[in-house]
Amino acid sequence: MLYFSYGSNMSSARLLARVPSARIYSTAILVAHDLRFHKKSKDGSGKCDAFHTGNPRDQINGVVFEIDVTGKRVLDRLEGLGIGYDEKEVALMAGDGQAFRALTYYDTIIDETLKPYHWYKHHVLAGALENGLPEVYVNSIRAVETIADPNQQRHELEMGIYAGNKGDGGI
Repeated sequence: MLYFSYGSNMSSARLLARVPSARIYSTAILVAHDLRFHKKSKDGSGKCDAFHTGNPRDQINGVVFEIDVTGKRVLDRLEGLGIGYDEKEVALMAGDGQAFRALTYYDTIIDETLKPYHWYKHHVLAGALENGLPEVYVNSIRAVETIADPNQQRHELEMGIYAGNKGDGGI
């Protein structure tokens, strides 16, 4: 199945740590949606949401992965399907103009006052850079204000998936 990622799972280091069988299919654009960091997470921070605006000028750039049924079950659990996120099939447009459909998750519990932890934004930004998303889009992610995770151990665990990578790719 095809899975559209627009948040932390755009980072192959992050997604492959969760779903080792995932394979990149394409980058794509989701129209009439805006990337927001307002999903209320169980850790108290803001996570990404594909917020439906209905405005065709709003677009989310993301990455489409092929995942198997086992990987889908893992993502359902980790993403909190039914507990903060729900799923929907969305119409996407690839860079070559090809239209196709994929499954994605969207937020059901919004809190506009939340900010993401530094490590979470790092995952999102790493994925955007790794997959060559447009510079203006990458810069909009860079501009998102973050907060420190009060759980330093969680921060180190999350950032540890990049330990084998040299450099930070401009993050």
